[in-house]
Amino acid sequence: MTKLIRNKSLQMSAAFVAGYVMTTTPAHANNFNSIAQNIVESIASLPSLLSALSYMFGILLGTLGIMKIKDHVENPGQTPLKDGAVRLLAGGALLALPIIFEAMFLTAGSDGNGASVASLESIDWL
Repeated sequence: MTKLIRNKSLQMSAAFVAGYVMTTTPAHANNFNSIAQNIVESIASLPSLLSALSYMFGILLGTLGIMKIKDHVENPGQTPLKDGAVRLLAGGALLALPIIFEAMFLTAGSDGNGASVASLESIDWL
């Protein structure tokens, strides 16, 4: 009985592998254009990932900064005030990073609405 089950499971496994191999696209069908397109599509979601991480770590550092300031209030000799202040400043900077990134992107814009080299060359600097 176990021999029959083993034989059937091997047949089913072979059929599954054969079906999977026949339905996948061959690796040699990729050319430089499709690889470049995949890279561009993958990088397109990178700013939102960086914004999410920045917000998350900004909130974390802000909370840790408040806790360090609380520790300083409870025991000023043990915990210096600068530890909490540095964490609060770093958390604030991380919370502001996505806004600054968006402002930079809109200023330099890739859609032609932002600043360009041609518009900077037409300015009379002196």
